[in-house]
Amino acid sequence: MPSLESVAETLHSDFEARTAARDRALTRARRITRACAHAIRAVHRNDHDQAAAHLSTARDLVEAIAADLAAYPDLFFAGYTQDALKEFAEANIVYALTNGGDLPSPETLHIPAAAYVRGLAEAVGELRRRVLDLLRHGHSPEIERLLGLMDEIYAVLVTMDYPDAVTFGLRRLTDIARSLLERTRGDVTLSLRQQMLEEALQRAEQRLLANR
Repeated sequence: MPSLESVAETLHSDFEARTAARDRALTRARRITRACAHAIRAVHRNDHDQAAAHLSTARDLVEAIAADLAAYPDLFFAGYTQDALKEFAEANIVYALTNGGDLPSPETLHIPAAAYVRGLAEAVGELRRRVLDLLRHGHSPEIERLLGLMDEIYAVLVTMDYPDAVTFGLRRLTDIARSLLERTRGDVTLSLRQQMLEEALQRAEQRLLANR
């Protein structure tokens, strides 16, 4: 039978390896979150090349985490890791949708469904921000397209009626998405009516000038 000392050595080795893997995962998770934040910021500045570069950096880190934690699924599904993967999903979704590209799937991003769907929910907030930026220049078909995407995302989210233990708090994010959608629809409607009113006033003014 193994001695207590040899058992202790085995335990120490396991915990040392696990702790080192956890520390690497924490560092990479922070770097993923930072790269994704930079990517989204670049999207809002219309700097798509820079956004793509940041997303490429984040993808490399995501792949490194997955490989490094393959032997430690409990660490891979820990909150800090999954939150970073959620940020990765959100940044990729926002990048694709604002560029008119195809929606990336959980399979193409190589992330779990729960992280993906939470990223999808949080993408609604970034789409709202995009809409508000565009509204400053007047109503446009792009605004309607983005609002339609927000509506489609929410329609998908409300079908995900599963326990929070499975979706990691998706219900709360869905409620937030609904609120953002309703506020954005109101902002777009108000902007459109204001634009129509201004155009009607301009036409009236032109008719008055023409009849003088």
